[in-house]
Amino acid sequence: QVQLLESGGGSVQPGGSLRLSCVADGYTYVMAWFRQAPGKEREGVAAIDSDGRTNYADSVKGRFTIAKDNAENLYLQMNSLKPEDTAMYYCAARSLAWAPPFPPLSTDRYHYWGQGTQVTVSS
Repeated sequence: QVQLLESGGGSVQPGGSLRLSCVADGYTYVMAWFRQAPGKEREGVAAIDSDGRTNYADSVKGRFTIAKDNAENLYLQMNSLKPEDTAMYYCAARSLAWAPPFPPLSTDRYHYWGQGTQVTVSS
């Protein structure tokens, strides 16, 4: 069992930036960020595997950057934030290796989830 703890959420004006962090207490092969807005399904935002390969949702490409360090800490740098980025953001981790070229962005591929951190973008 891997425990995940997110931090770094908050409120920001459109065009602003936030950095989310997630700490895992065990080894993971793939880590990702998901988000869920009220009334919507949880969606994948960005993922990174143990080799550093990344995958991004089209809606955040060029604005968000995912990174992971050797201590199993995961980060999401979010720039040029828009009101539609408002959501609860969740850290997720996969305990099995992933073979295809890019780490997955679907919820059913992940085994562990954090409690979430709220991001609100509003003027």
